[in-house]
Amino acid sequence: MSETRVLLVDDEEEMRHSTAQALGLFGFDVDTLSSAEDVLELIGYSFSGVVVSDIRMPGMDGMTLLQRIREVDAEIPVILVTGHGDVQLAVKAMREGVYDFIEKPFTAQHLAGIIRRGLDRRSLVLENRRLRAVAGKRDDIEARLPGRTQAMVDLRYRLRAIGATDADTLIIGETGVGKEVVARALHDISARADKPLVAINCAALPENLIESELFGHEAGAFPGAIRPRYGKFEHGRGGTILLDEIGSMPFDLQAKFLRVLQERVITRLGSNEPVPLDVRFIATSKVDLEAEVAAGRFRADLLYRLNVATLHVPSLAQRKADIPLLFLQLVREAAARYMRSDIEVPPELTSEIAERSWPGNVRELRNAADRLVLGLDPKPEEAGAPAGPQRLADKVATYERGIIAGALSAHGGSLRPVYEQLGISRKTLYEKMQKYGLDKKMTFTDDDYAV
Repeated sequence: MSETRVLLVDDEEEMRHSTAQALGLFGFDVDTLSSAEDVLELIGYSFSGVVVSDIRMPGMDGMTLLQRIREVDAEIPVILVTGHGDVQLAVKAMREGVYDFIEKPFTAQHLAGIIRRGLDRRSLVLENRRLRAVAGKRDDIEARLPGRTQAMVDLRYRLRAIGATDADTLIIGETGVGKEVVARALHDISARADKPLVAINCAALPENLIESELFGHEAGAFPGAIRPRYGKFEHGRGGTILLDEIGSMPFDLQAKFLRVLQERVITRLGSNEPVPLDVRFIATSKVDLEAEVAAGRFRADLLYRLNVATLHVPSLAQRKADIPLLFLQLVREAAARYMRSDIEVPPELTSEIAERSWPGNVRELRNAADRLVLGLDPKPEEAGAPAGPQRLADKVATYERGIIAGALSAHGGSLRPVYEQLGISRKTLYEKMQKYGLDKKMTFTDDDYAV
């Protein structure tokens, strides 16, 4: 992986070309991109370079790109290029976590100096992560997919085992559970981590251009095809192709995609020349594909070819004991994202959060954490009480369990501050933990928890 890699984003071709040439003289490996959207396919948790982007661009601008990059990894250095009069934007960018900014016109030497410092910082971040993993601390996978329930421990174990291989993988899970997070983690721990991760939303592909979008075309292949164009599959060569919601792929296209999976070649529209395709395919689905096969909406042979390895991402309903720990982590992340001081979450609120149902899963829980950090009610207005009557004893037990679980999470599994905070004896705390099936190891690493 290159330690001098720079992703340079600017919609002006002349500016891109001249800046890339100048930075090349300083020894940087520069990839030039005309749109911010393309950057998101080239970065990940193991990305070892920096991003240099103009602020004002059509489509996704530099500020939006900064926010999207921080969602992937908040420690990737982003350098924004501002024009005259963009001082207020630059100040806003600094508040939102930009590494640095530079005002036009600038010298290549000045920009090179900022990039060099950004690369040094990124190198330290990645080295510290590696050292923490070697020392037995939480690794990248556990940080991105937290949870102490057996379902999450098993998911991380299988993910690590599959990630190092080139096996095509099917990821199954409800809406909002984090299927794309799992897919990106698979890519980032693979040997393809420094190559593109190209995400394709199968439900959003335009029907009249779907084959051109995926396979590319030659000039004159159809009216309006003025010049040759790489398709999404070819753009991801050497990397990973993520097919989001594969169950939405049109049935007639599934046969052509099956051939790509089997032979690892594509043929552009308007051409008879096969193009070799060195990629790994990861597909996600929120629906039961076996049921779709039975209903005649999905090809059985495609399903059996896709699910060489399958990962099931549990819903929050299947790992309720993780909710207090996960909510506290999401609150910390939201506080950092919105540049707010650390937010103290009352145990009573943690108990309420743990008791509620979350049909939107982690995505909905993250929204609640964001609302809390922004000073809003973390419970949406439409959220009502749990369905069905509950006995008073059951309500009290659920409430008590939530408070204890929240306190354990807040204190990292250390028991003394928990029983002192709750005003009970150590013996009473042990008895209640045993009664409610709580474990002080719920905040430890996988190695500590494994049995």
